Amino acid sequence: MTASRPVAIVTGSATGVGAATALLLAQRGWNVAVNYSKSETEARATQAACEAAGAETVLVRGSVAEDADCRAIVQAAVGRWERVDALVNNAGVSVFGAAAGWDALDVEAFQRIYAVNTIGSFQMVRAAVEHLKAARGCVVNVSSIAGSLGIGSSVPYIASKGALNSMTLHLARTLAPEIRVNAVCPGLITSPWFIKGIGQEGAEKLAANYEKIAPLARPSSPEDVAEAIVWLVTGAKTTTGELLLLDSGMHLGGRAPQIAGTPGTK
Repeated sequence: MTASRPVAIVTGSATGVGAATALLLAQRGWNVAVNYSKSETEARATQAACEAAGAETVLVRGSVAEDADCRAIVQAAVGRWERVDALVNNAGVSVFGAAAGWDALDVEAFQRIYAVNTIGSFQMVRAAVEHLKAARGCVVNVSSIAGSLGIGSSVPYIASKGALNSMTLHLARTLAPEIRVNAVCPGLITSPWFIKGIGQEGAEKLAANYEKIAPLARPSSPEDVAEAIVWLVTGAKTTTGELLLLDSGMHLGGRAPQIAGTPGTK
C-alpha cells in the first residue's frame, strides 16, 4: 500500500469533470476515491484509468444527497488509507427549463437540485472535516458561472450554485487555517451533460453561440476544468475563499466591439 501518497475524494467522478479530475490527480501521484450514484460502468472505467496511472483506488457508490452515503464515502477512503487530503465536491444535477417553463420548476425540482448541489457538498465537508484538518488539506467545490452571473440551465440550478458559492466563502473563513476551501466556476463545458439535457442539436447551437460571444472563443473541456481543480488542490497554498471563473471571459460581457481604425481591425 502506498501510504505516503495523498488521498483525494472526488464525488461524481464517473464521467466528465469528475473523471478528468480523478485521472489527473492519479497521474500527479494521488490515490483516489472514485464515487458514482448511477453510472457504474463509467465509474469502473475511471477507476481502471486511475490505476493504470499508478494510483490505488476505492470505488464507492453513493448519493451525496444522503448524509449516510456521504459518511460512507469518506469512511471508504479512511478505511483504505487512513487519511483524506482533498475533497472535490463535483457531483451535481440540474433540470433544463427556461424561465418561461415554470411548470418544470416545481418544489421537487428545487429540493432535488439543492439536495445534491448544495446540501450534498456541505454533508461531504462535514463528513470529511476532521480528516482534512489532520492533513491540513483542502476542499474544491465545482460550482458554475450560473451562481455568479445568474445564467444557466434553470432557476433551481442557478440558485443552488449561488448558494454553493456563498457557502464556499463561509467555509473558507470557518475552516481556516487548517483547511483551504475554494470553488471553480466553469462556463460551458464540452461534456455529455449538455447533450443529455438539451439534445445534440441544442448542445451544438449552444457551443457555437458561446464561441461567438466569449472573449476566448471556446468552451472548456473537462480536462481544462480538471487542471484548475488540481492546481487549487496541489499548488494554491495561499489561496482560499476563491471563486475561480473558468468561462473564457464570459463574465466580461462578451467581446469588445470592433471599431474601424483601432488595432486589430480594418
